[in-house]
Amino acid sequence: MLDREKRFLKNWMLPLAMTTGVAVYLVLHYVPSFDDTSYINIARKLQPLLVSIMLFLQLNVVAPTDLRFHRWHFRLLAVQALFFAAAAFISIKVPEGNVRLMLECAMLCFICPTAAAAGVITAKIGGNLPGIMTYTILSDLLASVLIPLMIPLVHPSADISFFSAFWVIIRKVFSILVLPLLLAWFIRYALPGVQKWLARYVGWAFYVWGIGLALALSLATGALVTSRIAGLAALGIAVVSLLCCLFQFWLGRRVARCYSHSESVTAGQALGQKNTGFIIWLGLNYMTPVTSVAGGLYAVWHNLVNSWELYRYRKTN
Repeated sequence: MLDREKRFLKNWMLPLAMTTGVAVYLVLHYVPSFDDTSYINIARKLQPLLVSIMLFLQLNVVAPTDLRFHRWHFRLLAVQALFFAAAAFISIKVPEGNVRLMLECAMLCFICPTAAAAGVITAKIGGNLPGIMTYTILSDLLASVLIPLMIPLVHPSADISFFSAFWVIIRKVFSILVLPLLLAWFIRYALPGVQKWLARYVGWAFYVWGIGLALALSLATGALVTSRIAGLAALGIAVVSLLCCLFQFWLGRRVARCYSHSESVTAGQALGQKNTGFIIWLGLNYMTPVTSVAGGLYAVWHNLVNSWELYRYRKTN
C-alpha cells in the first residue's frame, strides 16, 4: 500500500499541490469564520524556507565541478535581456493605460529568474540538473543588474537606486540559493559521511517541492483575488503571461536542441519555469502594483506546462 501511495503522489503531486493551494486560500478568504491574513503571512515566510531545503537536498548530489557553463546558457541570457529591454523601451513611449500595463507584465515575465525549484521537474523529465542549477545562478545575476538599470527608466518616480535594488535582490538570492549551495558543499568536503547519508534522501526534495508549490499557489491566488482589477485588464494580463510562458518554454528548447535532447529539455525549463514570487514582489514594490497579477497567473501557466510534460514523459518512458 505504501508503494502504491508513493506512486500516486509522484504521478499526481503537481495537480494535487496546485488545487490544494488554491482551495485552501479560497476557503480561508471567503468563509467568514476563517482568517486568510495569518495564513498568507506564514506562507510568505515558509515558502522560501522550503525552497532552500529542497535545493539543499538536491545539491548534496551535485559537486562543484558539475556546474559548468554551456553555450545555451549565454544564448538564453541574451534572449532574456533582449526581450526585457525591448519591452521596457517600448513601454517608455506608450502612455499610461492597458497597453503599457501589458508591456510591463511582459517585462516581468522575461526578466524573472529561473525558479529555484526548476531542478525538481527537470530531473523528473530527463533534463540536466547541474545545467539548470548553473543557469538559475546566472539568471539571478542578470536580473540583479538589469532590473535596477531599467525600472527607473520605466517608472522615474520609483524609489529605487541601482545599489539598493541590487542589494535587495542579492540578499534574496543568497538566502534562497547561495546559502544552501555553500552548506551542501561544506558538508561534501568536511563531512563526507553525512553527505552520503543525506544523498539517500534526495528524493524527498520532490515532496518538499509539492508543499512549497501549494503555498506558492495560495500566494498567487491571493494576489489575484485582492488585486480587484478590471475584467478587461485581467484578461489581457492572463493572455500576455500565457503567451510569454509558452514562448519561453518553446524558445528554450529550440535554442538548445542542436546539442542533445537532455540539454533541450533543460533549456526549456530554464527559460520557461520562473520564480513567480519574484514577479509578484517586483510588481508590488517597483512597478504598477497590478502587474503583480502576472506572477500569480504565470505560476498557474508554467505549472500546467510542467504537468503536461510530466504526463508526456511518464507515457513515453
